[in-house]
Amino acid sequence: MTEFKPLVFSGVQPTGNLHLGNYLGAIRKFVALQENNDCIYCVVDMHALTAQLVHEDMPTQIRSITAAFLAAGIDPEKHIVFNQSQVPQHAELAWIFNCVARIGWMNRMTQFKDKAGKDREQASLGLYAYPSLMAADILVYRATHVPVGDDQKQHLELARDIAMKFNLDFHDKIVPTGLGIDIKVGEEPVHAYFPMVEPLIDGPAPRVMSLKDGSKKMSKSDPSDLSRINLMDDQDAISKKIRKAKTDPDALPSETEGLKGRPEADNLVGIFAALADKSKADVLTEFGGQQFSVFKPALIDLAVEVLAPINAEMRRLMEDPGHIDAVLRDGGARARARAEKTMNEVRDIIGFVR
Repeated sequence: MTEFKPLVFSGVQPTGNLHLGNYLGAIRKFVALQENNDCIYCVVDMHALTAQLVHEDMPTQIRSITAAFLAAGIDPEKHIVFNQSQVPQHAELAWIFNCVARIGWMNRMTQFKDKAGKDREQASLGLYAYPSLMAADILVYRATHVPVGDDQKQHLELARDIAMKFNLDFHDKIVPTGLGIDIKVGEEPVHAYFPMVEPLIDGPAPRVMSLKDGSKKMSKSDPSDLSRINLMDDQDAISKKIRKAKTDPDALPSETEGLKGRPEADNLVGIFAALADKSKADVLTEFGGQQFSVFKPALIDLAVEVLAPINAEMRRLMEDPGHIDAVLRDGGARARARAEKTMNEVRDIIGFVR
């Protein structure tokens, strides 16, 4: 092998309803990436335990994420769609990576600090070790690229650090197997088993903010359902939420500079731009000088046009849980076959007897 085979991996946690921000920031990109890449898309249900140990209805949440993948246009036959817990090799490799990673690396993870808050002693070990499992999710398939948002870039850097330390620690074991390839670390060649995974960023990701507060990200955990547009919202709900979205009394500016200091206006213009696949400048060329009483109805029409087909297909799929489960079982079997090949090679490299 002269280079690692390109492979895209990404996952979504089954915690709460998917919303417009999830679609524009992640799922729509997943759909576009499958056109020219080998892709594996995972419902990371094991990760969901770090946010909430006991879930009221985990199966429904897993199926809902899967339905969103399929309704948005991900092809589960050409690519792999599965839920993480069907592939125990993720957890096996995560334990090995727990032994590779250093405490100091984990202590630098800002997401743990943010999520654990002031009472770190009460946080779960799973939350602390979350980035190690994420590295295993990616590297058990020897994936080369991961579409990520800003909040996951640090975790991806950790995955690279873990991969490199494994490659260096087991260099003398990897070389005789012929399983790796030569890569450069600085000026030094290293025979690497795991690739140096790269972030996949296709242009600036739309940052979708709360409809009630333009300074906060749209979130599944916001107590107000009016703060977000859920992918399962029907036409009436979408219309109501956009009509009630917070704005200011001024007309829309004609140039993007005029959006500074106007977070709610900036958010709604950004949502329109993302849904229409235009720039904010293009949107303001069309609507500059107009009041929100003109802009909001246009945004409603556009949002319904884009989201209604996804919404309808998600509802249809959710009425047939047997079909969704069959997709996940098939994807799980295919993912396990790939993951087990990796783990057999890792076990040999480490020296486990099998």
